[in-house]
Amino acid sequence: MLINHRPLKVEWGQCDPANIVFYPQYLVWFDGCTQALLERLGQPMLAMFRRYGIVGTPLVDVTARFLIPSGCGDELTALSGVSEWGRTSFTVRHQFLKEGQLAVEGFEKRVWAAPHPEQPGRIKGHPIPDEVRAKLSQHDPAA
Repeated sequence: MLINHRPLKVEWGQCDPANIVFYPQYLVWFDGCTQALLERLGQPMLAMFRRYGIVGTPLVDVTARFLIPSGCGDELTALSGVSEWGRTSFTVRHQFLKEGQLAVEGFEKRVWAAPHPEQPGRIKGHPIPDEVRAKLSQHDPAA
């Protein structure tokens, strides 16, 4: 699978009073890492949505395991890639490394969502294009 590598530096405002990353910050990072992964398809995310006629990739499930705490000044490397495909959904696996050790692992399940054909203002899962699956499933020699 294609793995996107993203460096992150923990800032003071992302931590709680004990100088540990406040857990919702990881969800913000997960979202940004998914956007960066999708942009590996070759265009900005909103342009990609227009190209495929979708309104977005809404989150329907998220999990996280916190193994090693991180605090202000720590440098993390986020590794993100699609770990599972459904017909209209995909799961992104995020691994955050601190000094080469797995600090946090998370999974986001997202739906490839288009406007609902019969219910204006609503969305509906749409089949993920084969070319998107192929690009995000390609072997990553850096992984």
